[in-house]
Amino acid sequence: MADVTGPTRTLPGAAHCLPPGTMCDAHPKRPAVARIQGETDSFGSELIDCCEECKANIRAAIRTKRNGYCEWCKTIAEDIRDHRDFEEGSSGPVYSVCAGCRAKELQRLECELSYYD
Repeated sequence: MADVTGPTRTLPGAAHCLPPGTMCDAHPKRPAVARIQGETDSFGSELIDCCEECKANIRAAIRTKRNGYCEWCKTIAEDIRDHRDFEEGSSGPVYSVCAGCRAKELQRLECELSYYD
């Protein structure tokens, strides 16, 4: 069974320290080689202990571009990624956000920061 943490600042896919002797969550007879952050929200995150095979599958899934529902623009969009709104704090909710909304946020921040130059 995967461990669950309290509020966390990292996003899904982050690597965490693996306690010695930990076994794979999906293959209990195999030793775990990595602990990867899974589902995350403002309350905490699931930590997945995985063997080499599971680690490779998780990493491949992370690299794959997802299309789906963007929680910011409320549309079906391309390149959905887990993202936090910095104004809600570093351990605030994790949203599924499209590339367009992430780009707009970056533009807005660059504009705000240039005001102080």
